[in-house]
Amino acid sequence: MTRLATPLLAMAHRMLLGGSREALRNLGLAALLAALTAALLVAVSGHDPVSAFRALVTGAFGSAAAIGAGLDRSTPYLLGGVGVALCFRAGVINIGAEGQIAAGGLGATAASLAWPVENPALAIGAALLAGALAGALWAGCAAALHLWRGVHEVLATLLLNFIALLLVQLMLAGPLGETGAGFLQSPPIPRAARLPLLAGTDAHAGLLLALAAAAACSVLLWRTRFGFGLRVLGASRPASRYAGFRPAGLVAAVMLLSGALAGVAGSVEILGLHRHLVEGFSVGFGFRAVTVALLGLLEPLAVVPAALFVGFLETGAQSMQRQVGVPSSLVIVLEGVTVMAVLAATRQRGRG
Repeated sequence: MTRLATPLLAMAHRMLLGGSREALRNLGLAALLAALTAALLVAVSGHDPVSAFRALVTGAFGSAAAIGAGLDRSTPYLLGGVGVALCFRAGVINIGAEGQIAAGGLGATAASLAWPVENPALAIGAALLAGALAGALWAGCAAALHLWRGVHEVLATLLLNFIALLLVQLMLAGPLGETGAGFLQSPPIPRAARLPLLAGTDAHAGLLLALAAAAACSVLLWRTRFGFGLRVLGASRPASRYAGFRPAGLVAAVMLLSGALAGVAGSVEILGLHRHLVEGFSVGFGFRAVTVALLGLLEPLAVVPAALFVGFLETGAQSMQRQVGVPSSLVIVLEGVTVMAVLAATRQRGRG
């Protein structure tokens, strides 16, 4: 075990201090620039920037509950972002993580309600597996449309997002709906299938699963033949064929893997946070997964700080809105300016 762990830790250290260090540096510098821009916007709106940012920091890190909420919000972004990063590395523009997350939550809920076992390991494992398979199946539909019918993957993944959201709504209005509930939701997830909380925090254990997935996908991308094939495919499909790879097979495989990761993201959101399947729980998650993948320079390990940044920014921004009265539209502008500044810094670095 020690012989296996040592090279993995050394590789993670090199990645975090190598390519991922660039992402962290760009993230920090651009976040500072965005904070200055946001302070100007807050002042123009008639509020005190110092009070606004104090509320933002307090809302993100001021208590154990706030930190737990930030970690919980970051977890699905991390899982979805890692899958999107792998697709983008292969030159496959998968913007269907939102639908795949919805499918994963639906699959995990259906499995946990249909098979209410008392053993937590079996209950959680079955729900996560069902969620991963549902997400992979949804991504596989887009891959099939792209490979067999020539439909562009952007169009296929985008339109399948809406179908997945409507499918969740249909199931909650039918066989998975809770009788007598005032809005569309499923019955409670059995206790055995709920993810436990991390010791000393309010965050659920899905975070550990997300971190493990990021590390495993980094190894997959940089230390396996499959990962090399994805990188070659992203650089040139003719070169991929010349190197002995089957582009169609790689596209299908990376889409299925990305969908499975997004499906797990939906599963942990239901099993660890909501503990019901609720209508619209995944709205916005897929596009934020794209954001954190780009912020992490498409490196799975660097997606970790990017997802944490976006997750804690959102929890802090909500507190800023409540405490200082900053309009909700300005909160969205704050997040957008930060993301654009990070992307601009990254792009400039890439050209230099």
